[in-house]
Amino acid sequence: MSFLSRLLGLERDPREALRPLWHRVVAEARDPHWYAECGVADTLDGRFDMVSSVLAIAMLRAEQGDAHAQDAARLAELFVEDMEGQLREAGFGDPAVGKRVGRLMSALGGRMGAYRSALTERNDEAMTAAAARNVTFLEDGGSPACVARGLMALADRLSALDYASVLKADW
Repeated sequence: MSFLSRLLGLERDPREALRPLWHRVVAEARDPHWYAECGVADTLDGRFDMVSSVLAIAMLRAEQGDAHAQDAARLAELFVEDMEGQLREAGFGDPAVGKRVGRLMSALGGRMGAYRSALTERNDEAMTAAAARNVTFLEDGGSPACVARGLMALADRLSALDYASVLKADW
């Protein structure tokens, strides 16, 4: 019945509660600080690096509470929805979209694993190494250490908030 209710539009999509958080993730990833100060390339690839990195931090925060663990999966669904739309707008057809989205999801999963380990260790060097591996589109002189500091500060900000504030994107 639940599937039918959603299909007919009788039941609210649970992802809608996460849409403000998704929009905040994208806004954070577009913050000029990442590009001007840290040297992330202001290109499609560089912006993807930052969206997926900031999203990984937000998803790790969602995983901190058992009651909210499903929200991480819903955030990933919003990411996929957005990336599919972006790829289609760029002119990719159905066969290519599926393959590319699979690669993008793999990249997101890799970032989550790398950042999870580094944040658990609370080690600047580990986080810098994780950022160097996962934010690959840097301008000459770009700084993985700057990106790492920014991501750690973001993780700290999110961890200090109650989850309702995280969901409302009050950060």
